[in-house]
Amino acid sequence: MNTNTINENTNIVGIEALEFGAEDITVGKQFAEDFGLRKVADDDQTATFETLNGARLTVRSINAPELPEAFEEGSTLRRMTWGVASPDDLDELRERLRDQPGYIDHGDSLECRDPNGLTVCIRPTQLREVELDVTPINQYGDMRRVDQPSPVYDQATPVGIGHAVFFVDDLEASETFYRELLGFSVSDRYTDRAVFLRMQVRGGHHNLFLLKLPHRGAGLNHVAFTVRDIHEVIGGGLAMNRRQWSTFLGPGRHPISSAYFWYVNSPLGGAFEYYTNEDYLTEAWVPREMQHSLESFTEWAIEGGIDAETRRQKKASA
Repeated sequence: MNTNTINENTNIVGIEALEFGAEDITVGKQFAEDFGLRKVADDDQTATFETLNGARLTVRSINAPELPEAFEEGSTLRRMTWGVASPDDLDELRERLRDQPGYIDHGDSLECRDPNGLTVCIRPTQLREVELDVTPINQYGDMRRVDQPSPVYDQATPVGIGHAVFFVDDLEASETFYRELLGFSVSDRYTDRAVFLRMQVRGGHHNLFLLKLPHRGAGLNHVAFTVRDIHEVIGGGLAMNRRQWSTFLGPGRHPISSAYFWYVNSPLGGAFEYYTNEDYLTEAWVPREMQHSLESFTEWAIEGGIDAETRRQKKASA
């Protein structure tokens, strides 16, 4: 297999939904609401939240019968739903996926398990277009914001679910599944360690990042939510800090995708990320191959976040 070729037969257009099994559903629901997601349904066993574009996050009890088998212990992601552009695209993927483990055809959707043990669902997209007034950023020689200050956000309101990152047992098998069966394209890779994949030839730098670490096993690293700009990344992170949710890392910047980020530790498993300003790639992009390193992961980052009271880096003792 040529690992740098681009699969032009791409049907996936967005991340539609994430379903989590939580050990403490009350804490999990509060986290999702504090993160800036809009609650659309709630009862004792299940709560569902939405981003601005209609992508959904559902929190269920860890033992809920509606959830598929977990690919790691504890609170974690149990099902990930991708949207395709049309019912015809779903029919095409139905033919490709019918021999995969755990395959179920629901008629208007289908699901199977990927090689990492995660349940993947496919359905025609239900996401909606979002139009936002995003304040321009002034740069040398390009002054687009005139007689107008940049915004300050009291909290974040995520636009959509941009990507997910998984620890994988078999990197080659997982990459093959998403590239050859679902049509993802390689954006960049770490040699023998990880691959960044995007769902469309023209689009953001990655929608999936598959990472193999010695002795880690399969599991969730984080899920990432797009926001308007760097100011909303900061505002969202500070708001989570005020609500006593701990920061894993951020704010910071990834040199490999150019994105600004802030990761918050999640009681649902892994971390939740606010991010913006990722690279936009086309068929002209040539995937890079590099060594996995601290320098390639972060150009800069603040460990533990910024304290909402002092507006300075949190002290280690905190």
